[in-house]
Parts: sequence; structure tokens; C-alpha cells
Amino acid sequence: MTKEQIKYSEREYPHTHLILILTPLIFSIIWLLDGFILEWSTWLNHYIPTLVRIILFMITLGVALTTIYISHKKLFTHDNPSNELITNGILKYSRNPLYFGILILYISLILLSISLISIVLFILIFLIYNKMVNFEEKILEEMFGEEYYKYKSDTSKWIPIPLK
Repeated sequence: MTKEQIKYSEREYPHTHLILILTPLIFSIIWLLDGFILEWSTWLNHYIPTLVRIILFMITLGVALTTIYISHKKLFTHDNPSNELITNGILKYSRNPLYFGILILYISLILLSISLISIVLFILIFLIYNKMVNFEEKILEEMFGEEYYKYKSDTSKWIPIPLK
């Protein structure tokens, strides 16, 4: 199958939009309930000062939003997805910077209210995102072949590594 034959909807994991809506909604509800109302698993907050948690939250939130913004700007410059493999900009350092930025956003919330239940939920969300990425990478391997395999071997899957 050529790159032109694979439609945009076929490039994504099934129900990606639903996953990207439901995971933050479910996470937010559980994070708010446990972190600020029921406080079932927030005993670590007694050992880490609120100011430290707020500073860590603000730093990681800034990193997350910056990563999301740069990734979105790079990936969605046209109405339709590119039929060319994009390997420059932030995609030179991470194959999935947009998803990585979203995951950092979750981490920033966890740092604000250290809810152990939220950490477990984050791990589940990461596993879901990893499954989505693995599916999408198989499509990219079909579309771009050896070019994508080379990119894959040179570029980190998740965490941007500028010196690699």
C-alpha cells in the first residue's frame, strides 16, 4: 500500500479521538476527587511542602504546554496529514512529541497533588498511549519503509533526546 492510498483515518488507532477525550476526563475526575476531596492516597503531601509541589507543577506544566504547542504547530500545518515523513524540528528528537507533551501534562497534575491513585491511572493511560503509538508506527513503517526504520533507529520514541 502506498502512502497516498492510506487515508488519514486509517493512520490512527481506532477511536483515538474518543480516547483523547475520555482519558483526561476520567483522570481529572479521579485526580480532583482523590487529590482535593476524599484524599484517600495523598499522604505523601504531608512530606512535600505545598510550595515545592506548586513550583514543580508550574515547571512541568510549562514544559508540557510548550511541547504540545510546538508539536501541534509542526504536525498540523496543513488541513490534511503530510504524505512526507517529517523528521525535523521537534520530531528530530522525539517520534511522538505531542503525546509526550500530553503525558507530561498528566505528570504536572500529579506533582501538584501527589495522589497515588492518579499515578496508577497515569501508568494505565501511558500503556494506552503506547499501544496507540505502536499501532500508528506500524502504519508509518508500511508507508515509508526503510526511511521510517532509519528515523525510528535514530530518534527516541518518547523522551526528546537533543544530543542523540
